[in-house]
Amino acid sequence: MGDISKDINSKFPNNKIKAFINIKYTANWINSKENEFFKQYSISAQQFNILRILKGANKAIKVQTIKDRMIERAPNATRLMDKLYEKNLIDRERCEHDRRVVYINITQQGKELLEEINANLDLDFIQNLTEEESIQLSELLDKIRQ
Repeated sequence: MGDISKDINSKFPNNKIKAFINIKYTANWINSKENEFFKQYSISAQQFNILRILKGANKAIKVQTIKDRMIERAPNATRLMDKLYEKNLIDRERCEHDRRVVYINITQQGKELLEEINANLDLDFIQNLTEEESIQLSELLDKIRQ
């Protein structure tokens, strides 16, 4: 991996199309690496994201709040949380005033798993970027979403 034109054996009509294809290709490449990494922990990247959101919240938060904060909006977020609950990584608590509202909190077991994952998270591919390049890349990606 290194040159999108060579990697997918293609030519592009212009640099904007090349950049667009490169972003999609790289996102899929990163997703594949993530899926492979998280397999050993029996969770998905989306479930990892849910655990990180909960740990960062430092308190039980509504399911909708979790959905709003997710990096990858998942229509199946409730199912993802069901699986985390089955593994004793999160707890659920119904709101006393409105039974439709459910609060979610990370368990101690969930925190321990998160610590283990963070200790083993391999982001070597990001090491190819300098600090300045990382800033520039983030700014360019933010600019695309404006």
